[in-house]
Amino acid sequence: MKISNPFAELTGPQLHAFIAALSGWSLDAFDFFLFVFAIKSIAGDFHTDVKAVSEGIFLTLAMRPLGALLFGWLAERYGRRPILMINVVSFAICELASAFAPSLAVLLAFRALFGLAMGGEWGIGAALALETLPATNRGFFSGLLQEGYVLGYLMAALVFKFAFDHVGWRGMFIIGALPALLVFFIRRSVQESPAWLEGAKQKRQTIGEMWGAVRGHIPLMLFMVVIMVCFTALSHGSQDLYPTFLQVQHGYGTDITANIAIVLNLGALCGGVLFGSLSSRLGRRKTIALAALLVLPMIPLWAYAATPIMFALGAFCMQLMVQGAWGVVPAHLNELSPPAVRAILPGFAYQLGNLATSKMAPFQASIAESHGNNFALALSWTIGVAAVILAIVAWFGYEAKDVDLSKSS
Repeated sequence: MKISNPFAELTGPQLHAFIAALSGWSLDAFDFFLFVFAIKSIAGDFHTDVKAVSEGIFLTLAMRPLGALLFGWLAERYGRRPILMINVVSFAICELASAFAPSLAVLLAFRALFGLAMGGEWGIGAALALETLPATNRGFFSGLLQEGYVLGYLMAALVFKFAFDHVGWRGMFIIGALPALLVFFIRRSVQESPAWLEGAKQKRQTIGEMWGAVRGHIPLMLFMVVIMVCFTALSHGSQDLYPTFLQVQHGYGTDITANIAIVLNLGALCGGVLFGSLSSRLGRRKTIALAALLVLPMIPLWAYAATPIMFALGAFCMQLMVQGAWGVVPAHLNELSPPAVRAILPGFAYQLGNLATSKMAPFQASIAESHGNNFALALSWTIGVAAVILAIVAWFGYEAKDVDLSKSS
C-alpha cells in the first residue's frame, strides 16, 4: 500500500504559508503555557494563592474575542500577511513585559493585553493557510495546524523542565519574547492569501458589508460559537490546571511535572493529526463526536492514577482524544464560514468560546480548594460533562467538508 506524503503535493508558497501559520500558533501557545507552568511559583512570589494567579488565565481568555475582532477586521482590510506579522510582535512584547511586572495586579494587566494579541493569531493564521492550501489532505493539515497549540505547550514544558530552576518564571517570560523573530520569516518567504488578493482586486468589504455577510448566517454563527464553547471547555479544562494538579495534589516537582506534560503533548500531537486525517473520510461532525466520547473512558487513569508513569499514560490518552477532536476545528470552521468574513468569523467564534469558559481555571481551582485541594474531582467532572455536550452539539451540527476555500466568493 502506497503511503502518500501530503507535503510533497504543496508548492513553495503553500508550504511557507502553512509553516507561518503553524509557527505563529505554536509560539502563541508557547507564551500562553509559560504562564500556566509558572502559576504556583508566581503565587509564592506575590504571597497569594493559586486561584488569584489563575485569574491571569481568565483575563487572557476573556480578551481574546476582542483581539479576534480587531486583528480579524484588519486582516480583512489589509491582508492576512502584514497583520499576522503585527500580531506576532504584539504578543511577544506583552510576554516580555510580563517578565518585569512588579506586582500581581500589573502582571494580570499584561496578561490581559497578551490575550488581546493572542486572540487574533489563530483566525488570521488559519485563514492564510487554508485559503492557500489545496482541498486535498485538508483534514491532515487542519489537524497538524491546530496542534501548533500542542507544540507550543510542548515547548513550554521543555523550557520549564530545563530552564525554570535556573531562571525562574521571569526568565521564562523573557525567553517567551523570542517568537518575534518569526516576523523575519513571514516578511521574507510568505505570500498573501490568493483568496484575499482576488477579493482585493474587486473591492474590500466595509464593516457594514462584513456584518451583512454574518447577519445572513446567524444560525450558523450561533452554532459555531456554541461548539467552540464546548471545545474550549474541554481543552482548557483538561490542560490549564493539570500541571498545578500534579504539583499541589501529588507534590511532584519540576522534573516530573514537565516529563508528564511532554508525554501529554505527544499524545495531543498524535491525536490532532490522526483524527484530523480521519475527518476526511468520516466527515467533520462524526469525527469530533467520536473523539469527544472517547474522552470518557480516559478520565480514571488521567485523574486518579497512582504513579508518575501511569499519570503520563493517562495524560497521553486523554490528550490523544481531546486534541483529536480539536484537530478538525480549523478545517471545520473555515469551511463553514462565508468567504467575506473568513479571517474574522472562525477566530471570533473560537475566542467567544474562550470568553464563555474563561473562568474555567478559577472555577476548577475553587472546587478543588473547597474539597481539600482535590483537583482530581474538579477536573474529572468538568471534563466529562464538556465531552458529552461537545459530542451532542457536533453530531447535530452543520458540515461543509471540502468546500473550495481558494475563492473570495
